[in-house]
Amino acid sequence: MIRLILSILLLLVSLLAVLKAPTYHLWLLSVAVTEFPLLLSFLISLVLMSGFLGEQKYQLAGTTVGLIALALSISPIFRAYIVSQNLASKFGKSFPQSAVPPTQPLSFTKLFSGNYDDKVQYQTFIYRNSPQLQLNFYPAQKVGKRPCIVVIHGGSWSSGDSFQLPELNHYLAKAGFHVAAINYRLAPAHHSPSPLEDVQQALAFLNRSHQQLNIDTANFVLLGRSAGAQVALMAAYTERTAAIQGVISLYGPADMVWGYSQPASKWVMDSKKVMEQYLGGTYQEIPEKYFESSPVEFVDKNSPPTLMIHGKNDVLVAYEHNLRLIRRLESASVPHFLLTLPWATHGFDYNLNGPGGQLSTFTVHQFITTVTANKN
Repeated sequence: MIRLILSILLLLVSLLAVLKAPTYHLWLLSVAVTEFPLLLSFLISLVLMSGFLGEQKYQLAGTTVGLIALALSISPIFRAYIVSQNLASKFGKSFPQSAVPPTQPLSFTKLFSGNYDDKVQYQTFIYRNSPQLQLNFYPAQKVGKRPCIVVIHGGSWSSGDSFQLPELNHYLAKAGFHVAAINYRLAPAHHSPSPLEDVQQALAFLNRSHQQLNIDTANFVLLGRSAGAQVALMAAYTERTAAIQGVISLYGPADMVWGYSQPASKWVMDSKKVMEQYLGGTYQEIPEKYFESSPVEFVDKNSPPTLMIHGKNDVLVAYEHNLRLIRRLESASVPHFLLTLPWATHGFDYNLNGPGGQLSTFTVHQFITTVTANKN
């Protein structure tokens, strides 16, 4: 009976590999289920093997439930494999001159490795004095002037910092790109466009320090996660400088007006409250602020190439934001690519060696290498 109960519990957990999480804490669990699939499958296998230790009541039922749970738990790996098979060629259709990184999109052996842990020594700089804001600079592990990736953290515009998810910063520095992970002013004390102004200040600092830091000042790429992706897109589409070669949105909102009208489940996050704190009021009170903070409203023919990466099972930021942005990018003939991860949820890149983490890292690397290639 205990084995059957454990099998049922593990089956319920494994459903998070294919279904959207209904609550905040289950969303956190779904990140672990989808990006550390071998861990859950190992636990299920232990329960299954316990049935061979002797005759047990409900053995057939427990085995059946356990096998279903096992299949669900490893499904992200198989779905990632399917996506990986034509990932490079699909990207090449959007970017015909694309340069493919010297890695494979998906490695089964990396799934056993845990998160990426090859570290690069970073430096901390104050880039703004009033209020004081800092950035962490990860130097490229290649000689000469190198492109610089400006990373903008997530956290609903009200939390998070430049130390968030640093593994990609280390990876990109190892690959030969400078990385500047920045802090910015947070809500509710500060409203939009304060973070956008901070990105501009960070870019100005990096330009002033280019000789000391060996930065190619004609070669910046902005990368943001979640709320930080909205900031990155806005900066890329409004800065109007040829120095920004591309922008990367990892599960970010692109249409604040539509997003306010289609909020996330309050069991997961009160997204209306989050947006109100960031923008300074409700849509009914300040509709212009919602339009002025929507990247879709600022796309034109001069916008930089755009990479979007999003999970279909995201319960915090709707996948639909990408489709709305793509329509504007296509109308303006801006090169773009959307990597869709059918099983993934918000924060899938928590583990760079997970199914979603590997595919997103490969595509980010490919995109950055491509858009900066003509400047290297």
